Amino acid sequence: MKFADRLDNFGAEIFAALNEKKIQCEAKGQKIYNFSVGTPDFPVPDHIKNALIEAAGDPVNWKYSLRDMPEMLQAVCEYFKKRYDVDGITQDMVMSCYGTQEGCGHLALALLNKGDTILLPDPCYPVFQAGAFLAEAEPFYYPLTKDNGFLPDVNSIPEEVALKAKVMIVSLPANPVGSVAKEGIYDEIVAWAKKYDVIIVHDNAYSDIIFDGNVGKSFLKTEGALDVGVEFFSLSKSFDVTGARISFLVGRKDIVAAVKKLRSQIDFGMFIPIQKAAIAALTGPLDSVVSQNAEYQRRRDALCGGARKIGWNIPDAKGSMFVWAPVPEGHGTSMEFCMELLDKTGVLCTPGSSFGPSGEGYVRMALVATVPVIEEALETVKNSGILD
Repeated sequence: MKFADRLDNFGAEIFAALNEKKIQCEAKGQKIYNFSVGTPDFPVPDHIKNALIEAAGDPVNWKYSLRDMPEMLQAVCEYFKKRYDVDGITQDMVMSCYGTQEGCGHLALALLNKGDTILLPDPCYPVFQAGAFLAEAEPFYYPLTKDNGFLPDVNSIPEEVALKAKVMIVSLPANPVGSVAKEGIYDEIVAWAKKYDVIIVHDNAYSDIIFDGNVGKSFLKTEGALDVGVEFFSLSKSFDVTGARISFLVGRKDIVAAVKKLRSQIDFGMFIPIQKAAIAALTGPLDSVVSQNAEYQRRRDALCGGARKIGWNIPDAKGSMFVWAPVPEGHGTSMEFCMELLDKTGVLCTPGSSFGPSGEGYVRMALVATVPVIEEALETVKNSGILD
């Protein structure tokens, strides 16, 4: 049987190899410090859980929903005003997605034809590449460099590429590099997008995990942004509901309508109890969002600051729940260092090479452990002699 050629674009070699090594280490009785997967370890707020539980008790809510509930769409509109000070979002500018991961795939299929050019950040979250491959589009990787603070620079994109580009994905705060938007960067992107008639897709998964007094914003707050683009807005990280897969595509009406049309062909709507949970999150208190951001910063300080004290020069992440750590000199590729680190210390992280061509030379570490566990892991690294 010959399966679709597009499957050849997707490989699990890196993660399969890491998992196999992890199993070997565990079999030897080695303690594993897992910093590889960005799954929050905070509890789901009670008011969100209770909303889902109550809705699940009603047999009617187990039928096809067939649509996004107007109450949920309105809650998104009002949240954008309350949280991001974005005016003018109406219900026809919002649709739900089963997580941004699913949303990226559907958006690419709705917007791109075979051979169309899509601009992707490099390094980037791998699902951005997956969406391009599903649509059989041609990715052009614009680099996020250390010298530019790992931020997009639209002026560095060659004119011939800009002229044929159809979509550009931007993500700030950025996974995996931990950069955050600087003043004026969205204005530059909007002006560039209007000049070259490019759709901007902004992934805003980490606006509530941002450090050092910075404030997470929405791309849609920028003047002219609603003319050129949309934003993926996720509840996963802010409200610790990753398994519920609650995300929204928000922005330009025709783009949202196109993705909604595609999704209607393959989906009967989000489970109503999950929609009720989303409403509870969007309309309820935000105390836990604020307190966990402070805890993420404490973890960032413990990991980055603690690593520097033992001779591993890891710069402070500015935002997101990830740290972008350079591979220490003399330890080979990012994959080789991940294997060595796991073997000698039990610390498991993700090789930068899995995030695009420019990811080589780095590893990604997720802030998913408490400060004492981070300190214990760093002590293990120090005592292993791997940094000597």
